[in-house]
Amino acid sequence: MRAAPYDQLVEILARLHDTPADRFTPEATFADLEVDSLTMVEISIRIERDLGVTVHDSELRPTLTLAGTAELIAARQAA
Repeated sequence: MRAAPYDQLVEILARLHDTPADRFTPEATFADLEVDSLTMVEISIRIERDLGVTVHDSELRPTLTLAGTAELIAARQAA
């Protein structure tokens, strides 16, 4: 069984930031996490590579929450 999109996203972010997964919350935004534009590109690449869906870095706005990002991933996985 595949993990939920939120859990998959948190796993990507935890590896990228070398931070424990429990440090992330669904309500956190990319701005809260101090994610810069270069890191947004890296997150986009890892989502595509690890999860098999395309989420463009331009869709990953600083105000987007992790829950919102997970919803975007889930919609793409369902398509």
